[in-house]
Amino acid sequence: MEWKVSKITSVIPTYNNLPFLKLTVTSIRQNCYYNDMPIIIFAENCTDGTVNWLDSNYKKLGIEYYIENGTDREEQRGIGGGIDYCVSKVKTEFVNILHSDFWLGPNQDIELLKLYDDIEPGERLIASSFRVQPNIFPNDPPYRPGTVFVPFDEFGAYDDDFNSDHFDNWSNEFTKDNDIQIRKGGGAGYFCRVEDHINIGGNDPIFQPMYWEDKDLFMRMQMEGYKFIMTSKSLIWHFTSRTSRFPNGEKELDNNKRPAHIVRWEQRAMQRFVEKWGRLPGEDEDSFVVPIEGTSNPNKIEWPFK
Repeated sequence: MEWKVSKITSVIPTYNNLPFLKLTVTSIRQNCYYNDMPIIIFAENCTDGTVNWLDSNYKKLGIEYYIENGTDREEQRGIGGGIDYCVSKVKTEFVNILHSDFWLGPNQDIELLKLYDDIEPGERLIASSFRVQPNIFPNDPPYRPGTVFVPFDEFGAYDDDFNSDHFDNWSNEFTKDNDIQIRKGGGAGYFCRVEDHINIGGNDPIFQPMYWEDKDLFMRMQMEGYKFIMTSKSLIWHFTSRTSRFPNGEKELDNNKRPAHIVRWEQRAMQRFVEKWGRLPGEDEDSFVVPIEGTSNPNKIEWPFK
């Protein structure tokens, strides 16, 4: 099959998340307005069959993919570096930055693209979808700005029990009945012009392989005058923390079983954020990270790809 070029490319970094990666790709091809858009995947140190699956299916599914193996676990690109690697390969004007544990609701892409019709010339916009996700943490509220929490069994929280038809029907009703825009960026997934991601320098490599890279990125973007909109007209089902809290396919959350290296990465990233900015960030009324009062961007990040 020959794939036409759309205005948008979806990019996905992944690490040992094959069952959910398959769902993410399927949802792009099934639900996006530009369902023939290019897809770029960066797979790092995968040992779960991801590479074999990509080798066997990339032509049929229209995927461009890059494999990096043998990287020391502490030095791997991770989420932020994987995103930047993919973005460096994008040839369209816009990029849909995704995680590998998403199911995209109907028309997720075009509803974000529409937001660019209403901005001023030269304005830099970061657009994000509302997230719907299972309530895996005991203290999660039913709603926080930009995120709708549902019971585990509402749509199915795992790859083998997820009811995509049910979610898509629910999504169509939700987006018809709700038209909410908030000033917020989605750390797990966002949409922008490729040049705007490159011009800010991408993700700071000090946060590789994961954690806090999105907060740092959005802090820098705000300080450079970027605009943020999260819209309820675009929805993503987020299976939630499949790499960081359910790395071996567990069915229940047990923080005592989290791999030691994942816990170490989270603690190290938080420490590096404080060392960089002076303290942890604040949040506004929509629980969106805000720049620390009285600080300036401590260092300009240079785009690592030429």
